[in-house]
Amino acid sequence: MEQIAHGGDVYGDNAGLLDFSVCLNPAGAPQAVLEAAQEGVLRQGYPDPQCRGLVRATAQRDGVEEDMVLWGNGCADLIDRFVLSLRPGKALLLAPTFGEYRRSLEGVGCQIEECFLSQEDGFLPDEALLEAIVPGVDLVFLCDPNNPTGRLIDEGLLYRVLARCRQVGAMLAVDQCFLELTAARPDRLTDQLAGGSLILFRALTKSYALAGLRLGYCLCGDRALLEKMAHILQPWPVSIPAQMAGECALQSFSRWPFDQFPNIVRERERLKATLETLGLWVCPSESCFLLFRGPENLGARLREKGILVRDCSNYSGLGPGWYRVGLRAPEENGRLIAALQTLLRGE
Repeated sequence: MEQIAHGGDVYGDNAGLLDFSVCLNPAGAPQAVLEAAQEGVLRQGYPDPQCRGLVRATAQRDGVEEDMVLWGNGCADLIDRFVLSLRPGKALLLAPTFGEYRRSLEGVGCQIEECFLSQEDGFLPDEALLEAIVPGVDLVFLCDPNNPTGRLIDEGLLYRVLARCRQVGAMLAVDQCFLELTAARPDRLTDQLAGGSLILFRALTKSYALAGLRLGYCLCGDRALLEKMAHILQPWPVSIPAQMAGECALQSFSRWPFDQFPNIVRERERLKATLETLGLWVCPSESCFLLFRGPENLGARLREKGILVRDCSNYSGLGPGWYRVGLRAPEENGRLIAALQTLLRGE
């Protein structure tokens, strides 16, 4: 059976490698958030199955009603809950995009159609996306900013996509897990939740670098759908350490991702300039990672130098020679730059 590979596999044969395959806030998490997680390890009993503290903190920070919020064991958990609850017959995806949507949709026998993005257009969706939303499409699943390209969808187009979905009776699902690590408005689309046909997936995984704690949530105005999602799969999806860390992050460090963004831009542009100087095509990302095209053996050669990057050959719409790198601390980015210069220019 084909497996959907992810970045961040630094176990087994990859143990000890400097990992650029995962995309997280390079500043990491605030120390107090990590200490809250440590404190949670010592708590006795089961976690709150309704994540009441997290829900209150989320509603206050994101400016939504509490009954619009559902937390899960990372967004992959919530995507599965959503798809199992909705059971769409036909779905539209971008290509390339995050592989978890396809995995989950195929699990319920959904027919999948793809709207292919082109390198020539910088992998930006355009009006062709609107034209692909026709009667019979039950679900449109978008990633904004898109993974692995890092591109934000034009906001005007995004709102027209939602209007089109409502017109044809389709649900629009938008993965916003990297949104806080861009310059876009953090309330993008939240003003449309009450109008229905919309669900937003968000997480602390990326913006607070808490991938190991599995902290994802969704926002939706359809209370019946959220109730159905809440009663599918495991009854205690978010552990006590994760809940305590999440509450600390949202309540005490609500501006953390946004405050780090200037550093992300500086390091991203530094790495992008190096890649382009070495003759590689780089997608103009708006988040904390870069997609680029290089020699097909580049990933293996970097691995020999102790560096792991995300091989994107298994993304629909890409292929061999495509790679994604997540930004890290400046000195670690410098190690990647030095390795690339050695391999591609013999410096």
